Amino acid sequence: MIGRILRFIGVMLLGGLLTALAGAVVFVNNQPDLEVWHKAKLTEEFTAGSPLVSFAEYLALEDRLFVQLDALVYDRVGEADKRVFNRFHRDSPSYPGRFARNWNRSYEFSVDEPVMGALLLHGMSDAPYSLRSQAEVLHAAGAWVTGLRIPGHGTAPSGLTDATWQDMAAAVQLAMVHVKEAVGDRPVVIVGYSNGGALGVHYALKALTDNTLPMPAKIVLISPAIGVTPFAALAVWQERIGDLLGLEKLEWNSVNVEINPFKYESFAVNAGNQTHRLTAEIARLLDQLGAAGALTGFPPVLAFQSAVDATVSPPALITGLMDKLPENGHELVGFDINRQAEIEYLLTEDPRERLRPLIATRKLPFTLRVVTNESDDSPELLVRRYPPFTMQPDEQPLGARWPSEVFSLSHVALPFPPDDPLYGRGGDKQRDHVEIGQAAFRGERGVLVVSASDMLRLNWNPFHAWQQAHMLEFLGLEPPPQ
Repeated sequence: MIGRILRFIGVMLLGGLLTALAGAVVFVNNQPDLEVWHKAKLTEEFTAGSPLVSFAEYLALEDRLFVQLDALVYDRVGEADKRVFNRFHRDSPSYPGRFARNWNRSYEFSVDEPVMGALLLHGMSDAPYSLRSQAEVLHAAGAWVTGLRIPGHGTAPSGLTDATWQDMAAAVQLAMVHVKEAVGDRPVVIVGYSNGGALGVHYALKALTDNTLPMPAKIVLISPAIGVTPFAALAVWQERIGDLLGLEKLEWNSVNVEINPFKYESFAVNAGNQTHRLTAEIARLLDQLGAAGALTGFPPVLAFQSAVDATVSPPALITGLMDKLPENGHELVGFDINRQAEIEYLLTEDPRERLRPLIATRKLPFTLRVVTNESDDSPELLVRRYPPFTMQPDEQPLGARWPSEVFSLSHVALPFPPDDPLYGRGGDKQRDHVEIGQAAFRGERGVLVVSASDMLRLNWNPFHAWQQAHMLEFLGLEPPPQ
């Protein structure tokens, strides 16, 4: 009798799974048609198996890659795709060539006598542009800066259908060795955003066991991808079913208009899968090295994280990284939501409920700073600082307030200043390129292919100046003259 019940339950669960899978297949396959930039196979991309031994060779290969991109994508854009907002149409305001620098490519800001070296690592589906402001302030403070274009990025969305996290990690190693050679006995730091933060953490963990790799002196993480949704682990099956059924669209979680010159709007299933695999490898290495007592040499970490983040898990940053590192001057800066906005009753979940058990009920092995309202009826902000191994905070005014129209930061907001030419508040009538930060089209819902939720997402950080100053202080650099 019990066996029959279990078989019945098994059949019902299998039936439900197959029904959900069939529905997902139909939904994904009803996405817009794939374009040339979704299908192009760029064979000049770097991989972990590429026979390169230097960063100079990496840049030479990148040159060939962008020549191939022109031939296989830009030169093949048909008349129907020469739209006002299409980064692959050379006359579009979204064309990367409208900027003084093509920030889709690796870059270097050199100095004659660097005080340190800095390797900057952007996020998944992003481009080196995402850490442009950090690069500029570090360079102005005397650092030799290298911004790496991570494999699969900066070209066409199809680049992320095949790239692996191992390819990305191999490129990071090449670039890190190069920066160390450029600055000699000066320290080298890593600044990583989102998936780039995960790559920076992974690199430091590998350097603990490989003395041929230069160890970063410090690491700065911005919205780091330490924990992602568990559904990312299942995404690979969508792609495999697509291969089995011959449905190319199942390689994609989303197929969108490519309005952004320095970020893919279409998102390949493989991209999420690689981030999931990378975070799993980080967790494995942390547990392995921690059990062996080998994490004591891990460099000091400064992490910036919004309490609400639709891309990565803020609690996982605490439990999956910060809690596991021995005390060594590590610090987490958390940005709370705007409590003065009185939106708690509109929230699907107050982040305070998820984070309080992790930060308010125990002594932490790292410094915690919480940027929050002075009170629930004031837009003025303060920084509440908890030193390591104490639950008694001190407070100091931030000297800033929440903008009246903003109720929280976001995953994508933290790296960008309010005046960023692409993601900022906008309003510069002299610019001849697209401005993403203030894109807001009003009309009926469900009409545009660009979702309303994407347009409402904050793309710039109101507290960016304070964040930059705190980063420089952590790295031991003097702020550049104004």
